[in-house]
This record gives sequence, structure tokens and C-alpha cells, in this order.
Amino acid sequence: MLPFGAPGLDQALPGGGLALGALHQIHEGGPRGRYAASAVLFAGGILARLDGPVLWCLHSRDLFAPALARVGLHPDRVVYCETWRDAEVLPAMEEGLRHRGLAGVVGELTRMGLTPSRRLQLAAEGSGVTAFVLHRVCGGEAAEPEPSAARTRWRVSPAPSDMDTNRHLGRPRWRLDLQRCRGGAPGSWIVEACDAQGRLAVPRLLANRPAAPERALRRAAFR
Repeated sequence: MLPFGAPGLDQALPGGGLALGALHQIHEGGPRGRYAASAVLFAGGILARLDGPVLWCLHSRDLFAPALARVGLHPDRVVYCETWRDAEVLPAMEEGLRHRGLAGVVGELTRMGLTPSRRLQLAAEGSGVTAFVLHRVCGGEAAEPEPSAARTRWRVSPAPSDMDTNRHLGRPRWRLDLQRCRGGAPGSWIVEACDAQGRLAVPRLLANRPAAPERALRRAAFR
């Protein structure tokens, strides 16, 4: 398990953190170009806290390495596998998941069916390497999630930041929607984006507020 270190978030996950050696899905929160960075950096921050190289499978040359470095994932750790289309990303991920020395395998996809997700989940369980599927939006709004064997499914969107005492824009914030969690419950949180060590934080003012009712969190996660 890899705890996020954010109150409430870890409590919602079985075992108190993100399951390693498993498949996780991360969806962009809206139109491509406006929200894509949040989903990518969420995955990058998680991988920054794991040891070893990362295999990143993609078919669009729009991954910005300096941004990954800002959340702790140095470009020297990332091995890129460029493909022509979605159908080639899945076998590349499966091959990568056979190598136990990797910190994780990332695949950028538009869609993924139930059968491919089962194959990736089984491969991750067999090697202990964690897999992430980033669902990219190709114009318009994101499609409805399909059935999946992934342990968790997340939706990541930017959220408004506060000004500091000097009227400077504060640390970026994300809205994390845990839409599905095997053995857990869905939820929604506002968090400060990953820092240079890949760690999230709960905004100070929000941390001092009473917890939202579980029913409200469930509704928010499916908006």
C-alpha cells in the first residue's frame, strides 16, 4: 500500500492507501488541453514515490517531462514507448508489467474494455508492478466509464487556488473523485497538487472544516 498522507482520502481506501501491484484508472476531468495535466501529474506524483524506472506508453507526443519533474518524477526515470494507436498501447503495457524492476507502467488510452483491463490487472498482480491507465479525451467531454477490473477509478480536475498573504496564487489544487474502489466507497476531495516529492496535501482551511456527510461525497463523486 502507498498512503497519500491526506486525511479522509486514505481512510476511504482499503488498507489505508493505494494498492500496489494492481491496475488503476485515471480519467481527465474534462476537455483535453484544459484538464489533461492534472490527471498526468496525479499519476506522476504517485510514481515519484516508488523506486525504479517507469515505462510510459503513449501515442501522442504531448507529455511534458519538466512538469513531471516538478511532481518528483525525474525524466531520467521515465522510459517512453511510443505507439501509433490505442491498440498497440495495451500489449506494450502487458510486456512492461512482466519486468519486476519497474516502479510502474503507464498507458495513455482513449478507451479500455473489460477484457483488456482484466489482462492488465492479472499482469500487475503477477509481477507486483503497479499499472496506471490514463484516459485521454479526444475533443469534447469525457466518455462514460466502461466496466473495468481496475482496483480504483479516479477522475482528476483542477480546482480554484487561494491567494497567499502577498496576493500570489497559491499551490495548485485538484478535485479528486474516487468513482470506483474495490472494497471501498466513492468519495470526492479538494487537495493541493503534488509537490516536488510527489505528495498531496489537504488545504489548511479545508482541513479544519467538519467532514462532509458520506452521502454528499457519494453524490459529488458521480457528478
